[in-house]
Amino acid sequence: MVKVNLKQPQLLVTGRVLRQVSRRMLPFYRKIAGSRSFASQWTTAVVTSDLSRMGRLLARIPALAKVEHFGTNGIGYFISFPFPPPVDYYTNGTTIPPGSVQFTFDTQAHRRLALAVIPLYRKLAASPTFAKSFAAAIRRKDNKAVDVMVRGLVKADSLKSVTIEEHGVALLFHTRFSEYPYRNLLFQETM
Repeated sequence: MVKVNLKQPQLLVTGRVLRQVSRRMLPFYRKIAGSRSFASQWTTAVVTSDLSRMGRLLARIPALAKVEHFGTNGIGYFISFPFPPPVDYYTNGTTIPPGSVQFTFDTQAHRRLALAVIPLYRKLAASPTFAKSFAAAIRRKDNKAVDVMVRGLVKADSLKSVTIEEHGVALLFHTRFSEYPYRNLLFQETM
């Protein structure tokens, strides 16, 4: 006799998860885009892998003041938010693709990327319907739908591709300020 598993598939990304992460990250992207000084200090912390400095900078942003899970790889950063299982941690970050370079992160490229993604994070944070549709498209692995939703909000010519990865999305940018591409990521962290 064959046993059939009728268990529902786990919804690893939901509109609620995307809304909560976006609400917390939106002020960060606004600060990066709006303050050259803050963005420059953030770049220094990323490149030097100075987690203490990153923590002090995040503490200046009320939505991120108590975040505990963040890190850097010298070419980017990641900020993770805890959720109940099966999600556990959902992460947002920006990085140069690994293997391209070491200990490099360009302030101006990051500021342009931040400015470009603000409309996406604002829409995810403010619209339960949009966040739910976006999450559903990710779960279906409907790259075309995700691409259309992202490009409807992210108008920068520097946006080169949008792909679904790790129960999330990766936006690849290539600005004139850096020879290296940058990836803005929303994904479920696997522990």
